[in-house]
Amino acid sequence: MSKKIIASTNSGRQEKAVARYMQEVRDIVAAKLSRRDLLKLGLTASAGGLVSVGGNAFFPNLAVAAASNIHISPPCNQPWTDLLPIPKTCAPVGAFAGPEADEGGCKDKQNRWHPGMNDYYDFQEARTEPHQRWNELGGNAAITARYELMAKEIDWNFYSSAEYPGFNSKVWTYTDLNSDAVGVLRIKAQYQQPIIMRMYNGLPKNGNDNQGFGINQISPHLHNAHNPHTSDGGPTRFYDSGTWWDHWYPNIRAGFASTHKSGTTRNGLWCPGDWQETQSSLWFHDHRFDFTAQNVYKGLASFYTLFSDDIKLDTDDETTGLRLPSGEFDIPMLITDKSFDTTGQMFWDPFMTEGFLGDQQTVNFKIKPKLYVKKRKYRIRFLNGGPSRFIEVFLSNGSKFTRIANCGNLLPKAQIVPSIRMGVAERADVIIDFSQYAPGTEIYLENRLEQINGQGPTGKILASSGKTRLLKFIVTNEAVVDDSADMTTLQTQTMVPMPVMANNAAVKKRTFSFGSLNGAWTVNEQLFDPSVISAYPVEGTAELWTLKSGGGWSHPIHIHFEEFQIVSRNGKASNLSIEDKSRKDVVRIGQAAVGTTGSGEVQLYLQFRDWYGDYPMHCHNVVHEDHAMMVRWKVVPPTDPDAGK
Repeated sequence: MSKKIIASTNSGRQEKAVARYMQEVRDIVAAKLSRRDLLKLGLTASAGGLVSVGGNAFFPNLAVAAASNIHISPPCNQPWTDLLPIPKTCAPVGAFAGPEADEGGCKDKQNRWHPGMNDYYDFQEARTEPHQRWNELGGNAAITARYELMAKEIDWNFYSSAEYPGFNSKVWTYTDLNSDAVGVLRIKAQYQQPIIMRMYNGLPKNGNDNQGFGINQISPHLHNAHNPHTSDGGPTRFYDSGTWWDHWYPNIRAGFASTHKSGTTRNGLWCPGDWQETQSSLWFHDHRFDFTAQNVYKGLASFYTLFSDDIKLDTDDETTGLRLPSGEFDIPMLITDKSFDTTGQMFWDPFMTEGFLGDQQTVNFKIKPKLYVKKRKYRIRFLNGGPSRFIEVFLSNGSKFTRIANCGNLLPKAQIVPSIRMGVAERADVIIDFSQYAPGTEIYLENRLEQINGQGPTGKILASSGKTRLLKFIVTNEAVVDDSADMTTLQTQTMVPMPVMANNAAVKKRTFSFGSLNGAWTVNEQLFDPSVISAYPVEGTAELWTLKSGGGWSHPIHIHFEEFQIVSRNGKASNLSIEDKSRKDVVRIGQAAVGTTGSGEVQLYLQFRDWYGDYPMHCHNVVHEDHAMMVRWKVVPPTDPDAGK
């Protein structure tokens, strides 16, 4: 028998083993077996996947399988055939179909059609928790837009529709009830224009109707807006299928009620709070504790882009302010991992507690799509949606990016970089000028960062190849007006200077160590307990937090509520890279945090302003978060008995 035939036979056996493994996992999940039950059956869920206690391993976890070039998902043999889905902008309404929003909640029922389910839900408000500072900021009279969204199950084809027609997977996604926006959505908002996002939980009433993973409870988190805790979408504020909650987003800058009560001005234009805390590219995703990874993987993630026309900064109009590419030339891109069975159904392995790496990478829920671009400048908003993979994006022709934002924040000045590394939940806004290319030019967006397991990236940059390609840009010859700023201006103008830390000096230091214990993930050697508050910073103050990581693992750490500044890596300010020199809401620590080197310790400066209440800090490798690398802290007044503890 030839080597080629032997290889083909082995490949067939491996694919059958994968299929058996997938079915075994689904059967175990459906049976709701506990770890104790698994041990009785002679199985254990280890950090490496499902294995036999007796020593005979099941098929290795999907991350290892993918790294070994073992075929798992159906192949994409006809790439670049489907268009990139562009996130559609949700449509606001003048009035809600049900009760009007109020400060304290009404618990009224409303009969709401649940499209596609042939059923009516008697939706009920999830809770009566009051909105903080509601009347102070104008209440209902100040609301400029009302959105009605629903989390629901739909069919979605991630593959090429030409190669795999009708190859649908059941996904859970946000849908706009007042437009045809579905899948990856987008809400456009402006500073000083508060909005309400009424979110209905229309997920299947039967919690077992989930294709083997996910839970039909949601807590949409607007990452990382400066919002009251009741609308933050924290991990403990989830609500059931058949209920709704009004997420109130004041769209106001940090410091408005504390350090900058009189407001600030930019070029003579006034705004509440500190204008140097202006944000830009945000996103919202589910955050139900223990199930964040599964629910987001199923599709509960979309964009929230926040503009600053009030001070003529990032205006959503390329003829004003910074004159950034706008309209159809401003494109958000959600990059996520997926794995599929032979029918096209998404597969999730809940026993891979080290991290889940899919063997197919998608952009806006499509595998290897194409995007026709006109001969002009585009603003591309990259978001690494995980669940566990770090990425580093390149352009296949070697061109550099003009980076204008890091996480949700415009930079002090643009950075000219050949590539951009992002941990899970990190974002990067870039400008790409396609006017320099001849019609018909094809350029690929690539992820060339090697990662072979959930531990984190190796730091090695892979050679450009078909395997690294995510998206094909195709330059057209269509003539189009480009009113955005020229590249020289974009690369030299000042955007948002860094706030001066000395203006609100840190009053306390804290240290948080991110580690592991018996196959689970810990902060300060403790598993997440939803009843525990681990710190009580005082409203209006600032603190220095040191984050530590050991064991060769990588952790993208996210802190809710306010942006922070990175003070040092491994004890030295001189160790900061170019991307560290900005406001951020996610910081990478541990193995290959920057380049090929580790960063076992990072010190941050962060402030706690304007709102009271509890917020979390967690690893945004959401598998680590769910098992159980998260803590909650609470902003309190100085009179609180726990203040400063």
